[in-house]
Amino acid sequence: MFNKLRPVWLVARREIRDQFRDWRVLMPMAILTLAFPFLMNEFARQAVDFLNQFDANLILDRLVPFSIMIIGFFPITVSLVVALESFVGEKERGTIEPLLSAPFDDWQLYFGKLLVGVATPLVASYLSIVLYLLMISRQGLNFPTPSVMLQLILLTTAHAVLMVSAAIVISVQSTSVKAANLLASFIVIPVAILMQGEAVLLFWGNEQVLWLAVAGVLIISLLLIRVGIAHFQREYLLGREIDTLNFRWMLKTFWMNFIGGARSVWDWYGRVLSASLRRITPAAMFILLIAGVSLWASYDWVMDNASEAISRASSDDISRLQENIGELPDLDNLSGHLSASFLFLNNTRAVAFIFVAGLVSFSVLGILLYMVNVALIGGLYAFLELIGMQPLPIFLAGVAPHGIFELPALMIGSAVVLYIGAAIVTPQTGKSMGEVILELLADWAKIFIGLVVPLLAIAAVIEAYVTPEILLNVIGG
Repeated sequence: MFNKLRPVWLVARREIRDQFRDWRVLMPMAILTLAFPFLMNEFARQAVDFLNQFDANLILDRLVPFSIMIIGFFPITVSLVVALESFVGEKERGTIEPLLSAPFDDWQLYFGKLLVGVATPLVASYLSIVLYLLMISRQGLNFPTPSVMLQLILLTTAHAVLMVSAAIVISVQSTSVKAANLLASFIVIPVAILMQGEAVLLFWGNEQVLWLAVAGVLIISLLLIRVGIAHFQREYLLGREIDTLNFRWMLKTFWMNFIGGARSVWDWYGRVLSASLRRITPAAMFILLIAGVSLWASYDWVMDNASEAISRASSDDISRLQENIGELPDLDNLSGHLSASFLFLNNTRAVAFIFVAGLVSFSVLGILLYMVNVALIGGLYAFLELIGMQPLPIFLAGVAPHGIFELPALMIGSAVVLYIGAAIVTPQTGKSMGEVILELLADWAKIFIGLVVPLLAIAAVIEAYVTPEILLNVIGG
């Protein structure tokens, strides 16, 4: 084991030596590490003083966790240039040939670069956080609780691993340092948006959800590392000299994979689409399992958390709630507000949004959105049961008629998202990352257009014109 890790350390030691020779990286990092805690502390103080003039009643202690998260983030952004130049920089300097010709495995080269790329910004971030903590201790401010402090440290670490992993993937796929640096905005901006959501959780004090955020960022970071290793090819680094956007090749590759050599619509459905469906079968089985877990978890959560509140309600309140649920609008008004076209576009947009969210997060966010959609059914079932109504007839009448088409469409669309995430992180010999992504996009388009859209169209018609009538008959009876 040690013999396999020794090349990783050799590559990392070489990278550290090169970094400490470049003062253009060290000086901005040192200045930001030492100066930014003072700037952040003064900014927080001025913001509190200004807002309190308008009776905001803000306390500086509440800004301490947020300040720690921001202070840990900025050194990572400066150090990102090291990771962006890790491979493509050596290619431009002409030093990559000896490195690639060394008797090391691809993963050893990759992890050697990754180790230094993560360690450097983390050391700077931790030093900056420690300096800020010493500063607030002299001011008599309250420290965050140990659990929140642990979350902040883990978030800082997860952000560093996420950003550096993405930067090294960009460095491997780019042909020039200029191109790699231009793509850095696709790393910094999404993580900055992510931190806005984490800041909201900090101010709300929702520690349980913040743990989920930590786990989600770490999962995406590990998947990015896997992507980098899966698509790391020495010949690819040496062979390409310039990046070109060949839209004709991209459209041709996508179209050829979409058509699949089919000569008719029936041939396309019978051979091409069925082959894509067979490829996503394992993912579909896993999606079915996730649906069962989501239904059970949401049902159990509502039963545990809402039962006490409902038990404290009076019988009159429960009766009034049951009457409100039973008082559905008239069929004419309902059909006027919920047309089949509206329902179809809304459901299609939801499935497409799951795809986009999954595409930018290696399926993680897409599957989370799918779980939320499925969990609503289990939660509503438990709620109806708690208030004394019979949920099974209501669900058979209100969900089953259109659900037999809509739920499979949602599951199939989510299964494709899961399959895409798994395929991207799987090594594909002889194919570039661009080819793999285009083939996966063609697979999604085939299943979405050929199967998901027709199922959603049928479900929308039934939901608009059949389900309301059945539901009214059941509740009215």
